[in-house]
Amino acid sequence: MNINATLIIQMIVFLILVGFTMKYVWPPIATALDERAKKIADGLAAADKAKADLASANKRVEEELAKSRNEAATRLAEAERRAQSLIDEAKGRAVEEGNKIIAAAKVDAEQQVIKAREALREQVAGLAVKGAEQILKREVNASVHADLLGRLKAEL
Repeated sequence: MNINATLIIQMIVFLILVGFTMKYVWPPIATALDERAKKIADGLAAADKAKADLASANKRVEEELAKSRNEAATRLAEAERRAQSLIDEAKGRAVEEGNKIIAAAKVDAEQQVIKAREALREQVAGLAVKGAEQILKREVNASVHADLLGRLKAEL
């Protein structure tokens, strides 16, 4: 055979092979490549969306943490105010109770002073009667001089 004829036949076989490949082999490969490219693009889009969702979630978490910290600080301040008011209330009650105790003690002391004065008056009256008895060298009748002793008590 001739080299030119071989070359022409090889070109025809090559063109048939190219045509066959273009018609039957290439479309499935192109479809597979397109599907693969689409999957990759979808994966990248999903990754971007997930990244955005993560950033959004992190932002919400930070906001919630800040809100919780503020709420905790508010509750702590409220508890401190409440504790201070309870302390002030207890101090007020203690002062009132102390004043009541002091007033009761003063009343008791005044009553004891009055009782002591009465006892002292009785003793002075008795001593005065004894002194008068000794001065007069006679016995004093208590029933006769009761009015005199009552006035003496009142004067003392």
